[in-house]
Amino acid sequence: MRLHIVSKTEGASIPFLRGILTRSLQKAGLPFEDAYKIASDARDLLEDREEIPGDELRREVVRLLENNGHSEHVESYLGPRAEAEGIRVLTSDGSDAPFSKGQLADSLEICALPRETLYDLAIRIETELVQTDCTEVTSSELTGLVLEALERDISKPAAEDFRRWVDFSHSGRPLVILIGGTTGSGKSSVSSELAHRLDIVRTQSTDMLREVMRLLVPERLVPTIHTSSFEAFEKLPVVNTTPSEKDMVQGYLAQSSQVAVGIEGVLNRTANESVSLIVEGVHLHPRLMAEIAERSDCIVVPVLLSVLKAKRLKKRLIGRGHLIQSRRSERYIKNFDRIWDLQSFLLDEADQFDIPIIPNNNEEAAVRAVLQTVSGVLRREFDVPTQP
Repeated sequence: MRLHIVSKTEGASIPFLRGILTRSLQKAGLPFEDAYKIASDARDLLEDREEIPGDELRREVVRLLENNGHSEHVESYLGPRAEAEGIRVLTSDGSDAPFSKGQLADSLEICALPRETLYDLAIRIETELVQTDCTEVTSSELTGLVLEALERDISKPAAEDFRRWVDFSHSGRPLVILIGGTTGSGKSSVSSELAHRLDIVRTQSTDMLREVMRLLVPERLVPTIHTSSFEAFEKLPVVNTTPSEKDMVQGYLAQSSQVAVGIEGVLNRTANESVSLIVEGVHLHPRLMAEIAERSDCIVVPVLLSVLKAKRLKKRLIGRGHLIQSRRSERYIKNFDRIWDLQSFLLDEADQFDIPIIPNNNEEAAVRAVLQTVSGVLRREFDVPTQP
């Protein structure tokens, strides 16, 4: 037996889904863990019922919020929900869609502000529309309201960041974010979060490109791609009996140059189709990223993630090994000095080629730093004229 939510106005019913409620609570500003707990509590509380009116469900959720010490999120969760249901956003191509403060908050992620701040701003804009009895708003009018609210309630730089993002969205040029970093630096996690926040549907791992190349090219022809980046030097024709950091870097660069062929193919397709993309992987060393940015017609944002404390990086590698394969952590720790030396090389090269270095001690802070870097590149590409 599944609980259904009944709409009094439409008479229709939809299944209660814990994931949907969790997402609604996250949009109201709750961390995922707290939102998931309340959604689970609501499901358990109502498990014996077949249906519940929507307004009654909201009252139960509000009670759970208050009982769990989240009273400050009640207003954000409720919002002017019912009154705003009739507002439609008209786009330039003649289509329309319901106004959504969640989607509006998503579109503001480029400002690199806390999620709670973005959602509060979206609620204020929604309230303004409701109070003026607005039933339709064009996308350009909504953009104007957002810019006005950002400059009034947040800051002028935040408004300018959003204006540039709008200009970019209308330009037809694809955005390509390149995220390099050694094993354990958090490239995949940061890339996934950025893709979600910026609504970028395509991501590409250079490790996956290397795996495809391994299937296509026998080890006897190109041995260096059939091993880890920090062990590639062992496949070089001449290997010193006591390999040095220079040997390790030479093997890494050899492998990177081979994987770069696949990276170039992915980027060419991105340019031809004008679809934004995030590429992440250890093979994106700073010199290669600088070369891509120099010759590409796309808007390219290169960054290098780093973990600057050896103990922290070692801890990440152990955890990564447990998550993927128990034996991997042993191999990572055995080769930790090589991984650390590889990161040192990448940091030196990033400094040489002026590639932003982003410490990843905290994922949220790292994601915001990348968003700020994206805004900086857009600032050069879409400069906002200074008002007289």
